[in-house]
Amino acid sequence: MEILGYFAAIVVGMVLGALGGGGSILSIPILVYLFGIEPVLASAYSLFIVGTTSLVGAIPKYREHLVNLRTGILFGIPSIVVIFSTRKWVVPALPEIIFQTESFTLTKRAMLLGLFGILMVLASFSMIKNRKEPEAKHTRFRTFLVIVQGILIGFLTGLVGAGGGFLIIPALMFLTGLNFKIAVGTSLFIIAINSLLGFLGDVLTHTIDWPFLLTITALAVGGILAGHAIARKRPAAYLRKVFGWLTLAMGLFILIRESGILS
Repeated sequence: MEILGYFAAIVVGMVLGALGGGGSILSIPILVYLFGIEPVLASAYSLFIVGTTSLVGAIPKYREHLVNLRTGILFGIPSIVVIFSTRKWVVPALPEIIFQTESFTLTKRAMLLGLFGILMVLASFSMIKNRKEPEAKHTRFRTFLVIVQGILIGFLTGLVGAGGGFLIIPALMFLTGLNFKIAVGTSLFIIAINSLLGFLGDVLTHTIDWPFLLTITALAVGGILAGHAIARKRPAAYLRKVFGWLTLAMGLFILIRESGILS
């Protein structure tokens, strides 16, 4: 299982390189189910893996003038504050038993993975739909809405460890008027800053297995280079659709597994 996990880490980078997001959708299930890491620590590791890999992917985008720093910083600052606060204080404060009756018990693990599974299923629908690239409809920069979106995605990232690229890209396009390619590059920049700074909240809380984490991250970084090559050869719509079906399958697996149907 661990050998499969190391191979899957490369796929995480390939997805980020090809789509500009979606790395955390794979990294958390890999860490939990293939390496047996508990969900809270897995979400912390995911922040570092996806953050570092996104940073590597953002560098060539920046050199190609496909990163809007103003938007990235405005979006990222409120996200960073919320992510750090959530990882440092909210997640550790959650009790192991969230809700309990005579016939039902909702644990912290089930809640976090359940939320993540639901997020995966919802995200898969937009990726599976056979549609053209969305076009930015608003040329006016909506500062307030960008900040609000940054806060919401920051809380989501902090709670379940998801980078949120599949939410950030459309938000940037519709709220700031960026075209798709620049939105992808800016999304990688935002994910990198948010995830890595959010990870600092976990460094102060958890004991980190650095040799393991750096190994997985190195494999994902190698994968993102392959992802860039794949993106040049295959249409983005085709890649999104394939990944959408994979995301739907994994999301349903998580929901079924954590509901106790599969043990």
